[in-house]
Amino acid sequence: MAIVDEDIERVRGSLSIVDVVQPYVTLRRVGRNWVGLCPFHAEKSGSFNVRDEMGRFTCFGCGKSGDMFTFVQEIETVDFATAVERLAAKAGVQLRYTTGGQERERGRRKQLIEAMGKAVDWYHERLLTSPDARAARDYLRRRGLGGDTARQFKIGWAPDEWDALSKTTKLPADLLKDTGLAFTNRGGRLQDALRARVLFPIFSPEGDPIAMGGRILPGSTDPAKYKNSPETPIYAKSKVFYGLNWAKADIVATNQVIVCEGYTDVIGFHRSGLARAVATCGTALTEDHVKLLKRYASRVVLAFDADAAGQGAAERFYEWEQKYQIEVSVARFPDGRDPGDLAKSDPEALKRAVDTAEPFLGFRVHRVLYSRRGALSPEQRSKLANDAMKVVNEHPDLNVRKIYAGEVATHTGLPVIDLVAVAERRRASVPVMSATPRRQVGENAEFAVIALLLQRWAEVADWMFDWLFSDDLYLRAFRAIAEGNGEVGAALEAADPEAREVIERAAVVDLDVDPVSEIKNLIGAAVRRRLALRTRGVTDHDEIRDDSEAKRQLERLEAAPLDEGIADWLLEWLNRRSEEGV
Repeated sequence: MAIVDEDIERVRGSLSIVDVVQPYVTLRRVGRNWVGLCPFHAEKSGSFNVRDEMGRFTCFGCGKSGDMFTFVQEIETVDFATAVERLAAKAGVQLRYTTGGQERERGRRKQLIEAMGKAVDWYHERLLTSPDARAARDYLRRRGLGGDTARQFKIGWAPDEWDALSKTTKLPADLLKDTGLAFTNRGGRLQDALRARVLFPIFSPEGDPIAMGGRILPGSTDPAKYKNSPETPIYAKSKVFYGLNWAKADIVATNQVIVCEGYTDVIGFHRSGLARAVATCGTALTEDHVKLLKRYASRVVLAFDADAAGQGAAERFYEWEQKYQIEVSVARFPDGRDPGDLAKSDPEALKRAVDTAEPFLGFRVHRVLYSRRGALSPEQRSKLANDAMKVVNEHPDLNVRKIYAGEVATHTGLPVIDLVAVAERRRASVPVMSATPRRQVGENAEFAVIALLLQRWAEVADWMFDWLFSDDLYLRAFRAIAEGNGEVGAALEAADPEAREVIERAAVVDLDVDPVSEIKNLIGAAVRRRLALRTRGVTDHDEIRDDSEAKRQLERLEAAPLDEGIADWLLEWLNRRSEEGV
């Protein structure tokens, strides 16, 4: 089940990659490239390059690269088929599928989203206009959430009736049940899943309505304070954030995301000018959540009790910091107040809490150290140091542990050397991650020719042969490009990982070079290398004369504009010597 290849190419040909990227990245024209700050990692100088005529993007900082489909996959956290579908919609291209199954599945998803959207609108209108929603409106106003806020976040009200939504919207029963909006009760009747609750609709990052979160009003006898939609074909709570659809632009702009526990906390942050807050939907933060956030930012501020989940959760945070190269910090709120309430009474304090957020480990260590006030006995100071070092030694990085050991020593009065020794004895519970350093590609003659092969294939391809390349990496890149007849996509498929990196860089690099000069340089360098090898053992007089002629032709090649006859003679000489092995 796949999209017809011809339709994928129609989408590619209908759009400019610059137009695809610009809604997410501010680009400026530099030569033949478009350059901006990379949306996939934090940077201050733009190393994100887009080459429109090649249809490729590459970041020379973090290494991400690809075509317009790859970009949408990465920036929107979707699969390839979804990326194609979104760009097809943008381009007005009708897609076909190789089998009907995929089309049916995506058609069903569209039906479920449309049904959820109809329910969101119905509940929202009920909140705004229905007399039975007065208590809900009064509750929201007390929380500082007036009509404008309710409209902005599409807040709704589920009436205290058995089947008001099901009867009024007349949505098919299968759609109501498959979205979790209703269920069949013991009496065999269709019953609304959400009743007598203020509703906070949950959207996908792209803005599709996919679920609901409901909260009872104060004074309710319902023991379940919060109730969320169940898992459905369009909603997986461990992979979704409330508010990400509204927050993602500010998250990308600031390279920071604030993670809360509740819906009203998110709204409070947005109302206070911090429009980069999101919330988990009734679950703890998971690795899937972190992978999703990493698409948008590398700095994560936790706006909830970071100690509540204990050591196991802490170790996961440290692992994620290392694995995904993120920075996790914790906002400390005055008197432990709720962010939603603080947004109403003191929004500046909310901003300060985010601005002064402490590193995750620092927050945990300081909480232990300052848990005891007043003068401490030697025994108490010893116990305090032991408790703090247990927290310090959760961290997998030895240098980080040593620094915090110093803080603990200063606070408790114990010898620094003793606590550093404790930090050194700790066995890391998280395996040390290693990475092979990426080879940096210099813009020498061989790299320049690789770029020309990708960007101006017809002008240089006829002059290129394996034995012109001295660097094995460039040789492998050349072979992959030749196999793909100069097409970037085909070359990438044929290349090994290191060669693929060279091709990605060369496809977008803006080289102001003359193809003729680069051809001359490459041939000349290859001839000089071969002559240098042959001076160490050639005794045959005919070969010596042939080599002397090669030197003379090389001088002629370098002294004047490219003469095709001379270049052909030298290429043939190189071919003969390459076959001979010397």
